[in-house]
Amino acid sequence: MSNRLNVLLWTDSTAAYLDAINAAGLADQVAVETLSRKDKPSADQLARTEAMMAGGVPPGLLPSMPKLRWAQAMSAGVDGWLGLPDLPPNLTLTCARGTHTESMPENILGALFYVAKPYAAAAESQKQGKWVHLVPQPLTGKTLGILGLGAIGGEVARLATALGMRVIGTKRRPAPTPNVAEILPPERSEDVMAQSDFLLLLLPSTPATDNFINAKRLALMKPTAWLLNFGRGHAIVDADLIAATKSKTIAGALLDVFRQEPLPSDHPFWKAEGIVVLPHVGGPHPQRDRFVAKLFVENLGRFVRGEPLKEVVDRAAGY
Repeated sequence: MSNRLNVLLWTDSTAAYLDAINAAGLADQVAVETLSRKDKPSADQLARTEAMMAGGVPPGLLPSMPKLRWAQAMSAGVDGWLGLPDLPPNLTLTCARGTHTESMPENILGALFYVAKPYAAAAESQKQGKWVHLVPQPLTGKTLGILGLGAIGGEVARLATALGMRVIGTKRRPAPTPNVAEILPPERSEDVMAQSDFLLLLLPSTPATDNFINAKRLALMKPTAWLLNFGRGHAIVDADLIAATKSKTIAGALLDVFRQEPLPSDHPFWKAEGIVVLPHVGGPHPQRDRFVAKLFVENLGRFVRGEPLKEVVDRAAGY
C-alpha cells in the first residue's frame, strides 16, 4: 500500500469513479478513499492525500494538505477554486471542461425552440380552454451569436447549422471552426451582438466578463433579439437586463445561471417582463458522473505515469 498513490474522492456518489478506476486497470496503483461532501477529511487524510477530486473546498483546507499535488474539479467552472485566498501556487488544478457536451447543447437547443415557438403560450391557452391562433417564428435563416465558443459552443453550432441557422461568435484564440460562419476575438463581441437574432452567452467567470452585458451593450442588440445565458450569472448586470426587456430594447431573455443560486424568491427576475428563469438545468445529466469519471480516470492514469494532464486550468485566464 505504501507505494500506491493516495487519492481522495470527496463527493457523494463514487460508484462511477471506482468502477472507472477498476476498468482502467489502476486499482493496484492507487489507494482510494471516499468521503461524502458533508464530512471533512481527517487529519490523517489531509496528511497523506496526493491527488483529490472534489466539487470544491473551503478556505484553509488546501494548505493543510502537504502532499497534495493535483486537484480535479468536478465542474467546468472553477471560480470557487480560484477565489480561494490560500490556493497553493504549485497545485495543479484541472477542471471538468467538456463533460457537458451531451446535455448542455440539447438544452440550449430546447431554449431556442422555447423562445421561438409558441408552445408555452399554447399550454396556457389550453388551461383556459381557449383556441388561440399563434404563429411560430422560424429559426431557419436567423443568426445565432455565441460569446465564448468552446466545446459546447461548437456542438451548439453544429446543431443550429442543421436547422438552417447562421452561426457567428467569439473565441479567445480565433481560428476557423466547423459550422461557424464568422469567428472573432472577444474585443469584437459587440459586432456579434449587433448581428444576432439570438445571443448565447457561454462566457467563463473572469474579471473581463464580470458585468459584461450592461445597458450600453444591450442597446446594440436588435429589438427582436433574445439573450440566452448558459454561462455564468455574473456576466449580466441584472438591473440593466430587466430594464432592457421592460422597455423592449430586446425581445426577452432566457436565463439558466444567476449571481446567486438558488435564485432568491424575492429577486425581480421571477416577475420581470420578458425574462424566463430556468433553475440551472443546462448542464445536469442523469449519468453525468460517468462523463466526469471518464475524464478523471484518464487524468489519473496520466498523473501516475507522470504525463501532462488534460483540462489544466489557466489561472491567469480564469478557466
